[in-house]
Amino acid sequence: MEEEGSSSSTVKKFAFRCALLASMTSILLGYDIGVMSGAAIFIQEDFHASDVQIEILMGIINVYSLIGSFAAGKTSDWIGRRYTIVLAAGIFFFGAFFMGFAPNYTFLMVGRFVAGIGIGYALMIAPVYTAEVSPTSQRGFLTSFPEVFINSGILLGYISNYVFSHFFSDHISWRLMLGIGAVPSVFLAVGVLYMPESPRWLVLQGRMGEARKVLYRTSESMEEAKLRLEDIKKAAGIPENCTDDVVTLSKKNQGEGVWKELFVSPTPSVRRIVIAGMFIHIFQQASGIDAVVLYSPRVFESAGIHDKSKLLLATVAVGTAKTIFILVSTFLIDRVGRRPLLLASVGGMIISLLGIGIGLKLGNHHSGIILSIISTLTFVSTFSIGLGPITWVYSSEIFPLRLRAQGVSIAVALNRLTSGLITMTFLSISKAITIAGSFFFFSGIATISFVFFYTFLPETRGADLENIEKLFVKVDDDNDDDSCVDQQIQMTTLVGH
Repeated sequence: MEEEGSSSSTVKKFAFRCALLASMTSILLGYDIGVMSGAAIFIQEDFHASDVQIEILMGIINVYSLIGSFAAGKTSDWIGRRYTIVLAAGIFFFGAFFMGFAPNYTFLMVGRFVAGIGIGYALMIAPVYTAEVSPTSQRGFLTSFPEVFINSGILLGYISNYVFSHFFSDHISWRLMLGIGAVPSVFLAVGVLYMPESPRWLVLQGRMGEARKVLYRTSESMEEAKLRLEDIKKAAGIPENCTDDVVTLSKKNQGEGVWKELFVSPTPSVRRIVIAGMFIHIFQQASGIDAVVLYSPRVFESAGIHDKSKLLLATVAVGTAKTIFILVSTFLIDRVGRRPLLLASVGGMIISLLGIGIGLKLGNHHSGIILSIISTLTFVSTFSIGLGPITWVYSSEIFPLRLRAQGVSIAVALNRLTSGLITMTFLSISKAITIAGSFFFFSGIATISFVFFYTFLPETRGADLENIEKLFVKVDDDNDDDSCVDQQIQMTTLVGH
């Protein structure tokens, strides 16, 4: 076991590297969100595009990503989690290349289409792989990495906007902003090839010997590795006394019939899991985060900041705040738990959205500008400390093994669809009910999400990945909280030993 590098510190470093590389795919989405917020200013001037064309251009990539998200579930069950990450990086590379050399609006939309498919793949596979390879004690910490890289990508996009706008002409700057996004995808595709495959996917393929080796390298003790393997085998329907290195599995174990189990005839626990997984993603986007991030220059302009350089600099402050607080969240998520962070986060978002709305109502007054800026920074900070990362952590860990890839793909597809609807209608809605009114609207949605999270989502901290489904069986019972706590304590104790 020692030669496998299974000391606690070595295991943590190995799992950390795997999660880090897998989660870097999320930087692709983050960079696109951040860079488009500023690039859109120059694209609109260069192509003489209308507001409707710009909001479609910015939001359509989320609709395109639905194709990647839906396909990723089946693809990752077919070729594996690791090669699906490589595929995501490759597709995005070509999308960024097309966008950077787009001669007109139509060609730019083609680039958005290709990049969107790559983003859909990346968003689905990163949290799934990370959750499946992580030891229980670190799962929340490591599975929050995709959100870390989304935020890092947003910040890089904002910085790219500011830098390229100062050193190049308007016609060239936005092309460099978009085209340079192809660079990280190359390094990502190469780096992922040195990662191991997910042990849970290997078990589903009957490759027990390979799965056992990966679990030895990602578990903190031999006993934990054995327990994890037995739990995975049980979830996959493989007899516990089976010790063969290669096992032939039925088609059902390899992913057939998943849609029926998810939507046609789900068990009560699976039905609750599907609802939880779908709505946490819907509420994450419906609360307006992409409207704030993508249209922050418009928000600050409405508040009274009109200098283009100052507008882009203010967006860098937004990206910095998001990145700092997502890093804080990664260290709290396994200590505090999912529910407390989630509820505190949404509560802060509700207040911040009201603050943005009030600040914009005050118009160009000095107090309105200050309140709008502070509330915007507070909103992205409270989002990043809870709802942002926990959405990905929670949805990637609650689905049973046999349903995980395609279950998460549906949740991510709804995430992108909701984001697309928000970003493609924000300017139109703002004109209809004022930009301040749109933020009061988002505040109302955030309030509804708080009630849903409080009443529907059980705590999953410390629970074994293969046993989380049990937390959803009797989530409404009076004694449910106590039984959940007892199980968490037992799981945490088990991992600690």
